[in-house]
Amino acid sequence: MNVIDFVALYLFLLKYVSVVLLVMLLAFALDDVFIDGYYWLRRLWRGLTIYRKRAVFDEQQLYFCKEKPLAIMIPAWQEVGVVGKMAELAASELDYENYQIFVGTYPNDPGTQADVDAVCQRFPNIHKVICARPGPTSKADCLNNVITSILEFERRSKVKFAGFVLHDAEDVISAMELRLFNYLLPRKDLIQLPVYPFATGPLNFTSGHYLDEFSEMHGKDVVVREAMVGQVPSAGVGTCFSRRAILKLSEEGDGLPFDVQSLTEDYDIGFRLKQWGMEEIFVRFSVTNNKLAAFAERNRSRSKTDGNVVCVREYFPETFSTAVRQKSRWIIGIVFQGMKVHKWSSDWKLNYFLWRDRKGVISYFVSFLANIVFLQLTILWLYQSLAADPYNFISVFSTDPLIVTLLSCNLLFFLNRMLQRMIFVRRYYGIAQALLSVPRQLWGNIINFFANIRAIRQVLAHGDPRRVAWDKTQHQYPTVSERSLGSSLGYILRQQHIISDEQLNQALEQRTRGERIGQAMLRLKLISPQQLAAALAQQASVECRLIDPFVLEAKPIIQFPEKLAFKYAVLPLGIEDNLLVLAKESALSPVAQGAIERALQRKVRYVICQVGAVTLGLRYWYKFDLACNPQQQLSQWCDTGELSAAGAEAIRQQYFASQLMLGDALLQASNLEPAVINQVLIGFEYDSNLRLGTYLVQEKLISEQVLQQTLALQQAQQKSLQQLFNEYKARLSGAMLA
Repeated sequence: MNVIDFVALYLFLLKYVSVVLLVMLLAFALDDVFIDGYYWLRRLWRGLTIYRKRAVFDEQQLYFCKEKPLAIMIPAWQEVGVVGKMAELAASELDYENYQIFVGTYPNDPGTQADVDAVCQRFPNIHKVICARPGPTSKADCLNNVITSILEFERRSKVKFAGFVLHDAEDVISAMELRLFNYLLPRKDLIQLPVYPFATGPLNFTSGHYLDEFSEMHGKDVVVREAMVGQVPSAGVGTCFSRRAILKLSEEGDGLPFDVQSLTEDYDIGFRLKQWGMEEIFVRFSVTNNKLAAFAERNRSRSKTDGNVVCVREYFPETFSTAVRQKSRWIIGIVFQGMKVHKWSSDWKLNYFLWRDRKGVISYFVSFLANIVFLQLTILWLYQSLAADPYNFISVFSTDPLIVTLLSCNLLFFLNRMLQRMIFVRRYYGIAQALLSVPRQLWGNIINFFANIRAIRQVLAHGDPRRVAWDKTQHQYPTVSERSLGSSLGYILRQQHIISDEQLNQALEQRTRGERIGQAMLRLKLISPQQLAAALAQQASVECRLIDPFVLEAKPIIQFPEKLAFKYAVLPLGIEDNLLVLAKESALSPVAQGAIERALQRKVRYVICQVGAVTLGLRYWYKFDLACNPQQQLSQWCDTGELSAAGAEAIRQQYFASQLMLGDALLQASNLEPAVINQVLIGFEYDSNLRLGTYLVQEKLISEQVLQQTLALQQAQQKSLQQLFNEYKARLSGAMLA
């Protein structure tokens, strides 16, 4: 056999392979065209009927719903430097306050644990969960540990979370996400938001092909799936489960809501909830205020509506190997584990989407082989175009009417496929990224092919897809800020030579239950209120400012809402550098600061003042309790010669230091821990007609007996001026006798 005969045989084999590939590509194309047609016809119908009759529903409508308590679940294995940034961003960007974050860590991951511990010091609404088993186990196993911890927190705080939100540590959360979940709960049991990857550069095709796939999948495919079947696959991030869903999952799983052997537990849960008749929704909700879409793309050619959709943003793998590893995990979980766990049902519509989920194991091979065949045909065409007196190899294909017909149909459908993808990429990312989606299609096929190969090899190696281990992807996170975490109060006071090691140990040993270390030092007269304020300010990296709460400017106080002042225990001082300055006796959490800024629609900063100044200022200015100002009585004693100026100042300091907030009194009088108190105060909407103590009893957070004990403790510590005067005179007399 000569070379020509060999080439001819090769071409005929290539021809029949091409026919098979073209037929399969046509079948896959028709499948996709059906989804395209359904989407656009549905969009047209809704535009002509529903949207014409319905008033515009914008983000302002979300504010009418009272904030329900929500729990955010974050599994974290080797996430040093990531969790803190996410918490910082959530506190500053989320237009919501009534939420707690629970981070699942592992006993053999001290780096992540230390990182989470540091974050918990600054954010009272963040809690560290340590999984029972060393990691890495699986995301599902970590989440099961997190949910157990959440339910335990509920028992301690008497607060029941309305929704359980699933996120990864690298997620960038939209400002209105929790408000949207809050609006849809409890009518919906699974709520899924779109995911839009960050664009990392025009030449980075690896991460870029993710944004192409997610744009089309979450812009069209999942929308059609929900419309046809009412079943929504969770993306693993940006998913909110209702309380009913979590309890049902726990019941059916014998206490384990998530399948610990599943690599895609989020995908699995969507089917289980659907089987139990629960409501699922994929929601695309756009905000009209650009400030509420701070991390959206800013390309002018993007859609003004779809470009501001409430979504989850994150970075995806940028290297070929990490992308293949991540996608192979998805393939194993969705295709191989899915086929074993979720059998074909009696519902043809559900089966159709099961087929679409699983066809990738075939279509990735077909697409890759088609690219190879296309490349060979391109080389042959170039040979015929450039060579002198060439052989007409292409005629083997061009003279066959079946191939010509199949090629024509597939070309038409391919152009449609590219057009559809460009439309949905353009909506969020703009025209430039839409054009780049065309060459990225080829690179995406290569990644998917090798991910398929890797997935099959892993399944064959383990013999059972459910035995494949969790293969975690490394994460990165956008830079948010560089705020430092403060040192302990005791360390700061020792460094300043204000107290000794012996005095610190004395304060720790003699501290009463629930009493803060600073309060104990004041009670034992180891430090002054001014020294405590300076140390707390240094710890929080803010300014220390000693104030007289009775001689402040009235205008900022009058303009500042009373309910905010009492809820967050802050006192407005005035405007400086276009910022509203607030005084507080201790650190103001970033979550609370963000809530104040959103309520006022302006930026604020806070300073730390001496103990008692804000407590007395609130009573004086908002409750018109003029008697709480000690100055008149102290001046009278000085005028009559009963008290020196130094003595008056000493009594004044003691009077300030003896003030005790109800929250601090609760810590000392009850078994409530600081995290529980924080959750209680978040849920409390201050009303001048409803006192906090009454609210706590009504909500059965504490008993009437505990409330009376708390009030008695508060009354006992907040000594009157006459008591302090008598104690001062007694001490003075004792010193003279000695």
